[in-house]
Amino acid sequence: MSLPIERYALISDCRTGALVGADGSIDWLCVPRYDSPSVFGALLGEADHGRWLVAPTDRDAAMTRHYVDGTFVLVTHWRTSTGEVEVHDLMPRGDGTCDVVRRLRCLSGEVDLEEELTVRFGYASAVPWVRQTDGVLIATAGPDSLVRRGPALHPKDHRHVARHHLRAGDQVDLSLTWFASHLDLPDAPDLDRAYTDTVAWWTEWASHYSHQGSYYDEVMRSLLVLRALTHDETGGIVAAATTSLPEQVGGQRNWDYRYVWLRDAALSLSAFLAHSYVSEAQSWRSWLLRAVAGDPADVQIMYGLAGERYLSERELTSLPGYQGASPVRVGNAAANQFQGDVIGEVMVALDEAREAGVDEDAFSWPLQRALLSYVEDHWQRPDRGIWEIRGHARTFTHSRVMAWAALDRGIRAVRNHGLDGPVERWEALRDRIRAEVEEKGWDAQRQTYVQTYGSDAVDAALLQLPQVGYCAPDDPRMLSTVSAIEQDLLSDGLLMRYRVDAGLDHFPPGEHPFLACSFWLAEQYARSGRLDDARTLMDRLVGLANDVGLLSEEYDTGSNHQMGNTPQALSHLALVQAADAIARASGEQPPGGRQGADRTRV
Repeated sequence: MSLPIERYALISDCRTGALVGADGSIDWLCVPRYDSPSVFGALLGEADHGRWLVAPTDRDAAMTRHYVDGTFVLVTHWRTSTGEVEVHDLMPRGDGTCDVVRRLRCLSGEVDLEEELTVRFGYASAVPWVRQTDGVLIATAGPDSLVRRGPALHPKDHRHVARHHLRAGDQVDLSLTWFASHLDLPDAPDLDRAYTDTVAWWTEWASHYSHQGSYYDEVMRSLLVLRALTHDETGGIVAAATTSLPEQVGGQRNWDYRYVWLRDAALSLSAFLAHSYVSEAQSWRSWLLRAVAGDPADVQIMYGLAGERYLSERELTSLPGYQGASPVRVGNAAANQFQGDVIGEVMVALDEAREAGVDEDAFSWPLQRALLSYVEDHWQRPDRGIWEIRGHARTFTHSRVMAWAALDRGIRAVRNHGLDGPVERWEALRDRIRAEVEEKGWDAQRQTYVQTYGSDAVDAALLQLPQVGYCAPDDPRMLSTVSAIEQDLLSDGLLMRYRVDAGLDHFPPGEHPFLACSFWLAEQYARSGRLDDARTLMDRLVGLANDVGLLSEEYDTGSNHQMGNTPQALSHLALVQAADAIARASGEQPPGGRQGADRTRV
C-alpha cells in the first residue's frame, strides 16, 4: 500500500517529477511530462503498478532525509545495525530524454541494499517487454522505452531485483532514462557531470531569491516548488505533480491536477515577481499569449502544459486508487467550465508584470483588451466559481469581484501606462459591478459578503477581496466578513473552503481544511493588524509541511495527514503571500507587491 502523502518527496527536472517515498521507493513518475502516462504508479495502487525501490534490507534502519540546500536533489540517510548509507536522488535537466539518477554511497561500516524495478507503462496498463545485456536493461511498450543502467538485475515475477553490498567508501550509480521507443538507445549519461550540473543549476536559481522575514526557508522552498512545477520549454505551470490523490480517503473528490490552471499559474507569476524572478513571469506570459490566442469566447480555465485544449476527463481501471480511493481520473472536465473569476486573476498578474518592468508588445496588450471585451460581454453570466462546482451554475460574489479586478487593471494600464483602451466605458462598468456586489453580494443581517447572491453562506475565497484591492483589509465590511468566515468555516483552527454539506457541488460531503485558504486567513490577519494571530496561524501551517517542506492541498486534522494532490502550487504560493504580508506588517520587509499599496482605485 502507498505511504501517507506527507511521506513523499519530489524530485524534478522542470519537465516532470518523481515522488520518492520515505521507504526508498519511487512510486510516481510520468514521462516525459507531468501530464504523460505513468511508468511508476504504485502511488495509486500497489507495488505491482510500478515502482523503483532502493532501500536497506534491514527493516529496522533509521531514515532521515533532506534536500541539498536550494535544490531538488534529495539525500536520504539510512542508519542500519551495520553501517550508514546515503541515497542521492535527482533528475538532471537535459534535452530530449528524461533521466532519474540514484547514487548510493556507503559512509561507514557495510550495508546491504535491495533494488526492485517494476516498470508499468500507460498508467499500469502495459507490462513491458524487457531485455538486458551487460547491466543495461531496456523495457519497451508501445511508444515508450526505459533504459536502466547499473549492476545487473535479475528477473523475478515480472519485475527485476538486485542486492547491492556496499562497504565504507563504496559508491554505486544507477540511472533510468526514458526515450521514445522508435529511436536508438541514448548514450549513457555522464553521472558525475549530471550531478554537479543539477546542483549548480538549482543553486544558481535559488541565489536570486529575495525575502526578508521570519519564514525565509519556507518561502525559498515554496518558490523552488513553483519553479519545479514550471515546464522549462513551454513556461506552463502545473497545479500539482499528481492526479487523483483524494481530498478524503475513500471519497470521490479525486481530480487530475497535472495541468495549467490560468488562476493558479497567474498567482504563481505574482509570487515569482514579488521575489525578483522576472524571467519566469516573462516565460509564463508568453505561454499565456499562445494558449489563449484566438477568439476570447474560446478561452478555457485550464490547458495542457503546452497550451493543449483537449483535456477530456476519463476514469482509469488499471489503477485502483490511493489506498482504495476511486475513481482514478485522467484529464479534467472542469476545463470546459465557465469560471468568471479567471480573467480577473490573469489581468491582476499581468498588471504586476507591467509594474515590474515587463514591457507590452504588439500582441500582449491587444490580447488583454480582447479578454476585457469578453468580461464586458459575460460578467453577468452565472458560473462554477473558483472551486469548480460541478452542480448548477450560480452567481458567485468572488467571481463578480474578479470581473471588477479585471476591469480595474485594464483601467490602470490606460491611466498609468499610457496604453490605449475605452477607459471611460471600463470605469463605468467597474463601478456598476461594485454597486451590484455591495447590493446583492452583501448580507445586511449577517453583516458579511456571501458566497453567492441570495444566500447567507460564506466562502474562504472572499478573503481575496482585499488581495486584489477591491477593499482594504481593515474595511469594516471585510472585518465582519472575516468574523463570519471564522464562525462558519474554521475546523480545528484551520479553514474550510466552504460548507460542502450544503450540497452546492452535488458530491457527498467530506473534505478537510484547505491549506491555501488557511494561508489567506493568516495573510488577512497580518494586513488588518492582527499580527499575533497571523504568526500563530502561520507557525501552525508551516508546521504541517512534511520533513522536506512540501505541502499538499488539504490537511486532515483528525489523522494528522496531508490530503489531496501534492506538492500543490496553490498551497505554496499562498504560503509565500502570507509570509510576505507578515514580514511587511512586522517591519521586516519593505511595503510593495501584490499585498502592498491600496489598489481600490486608480
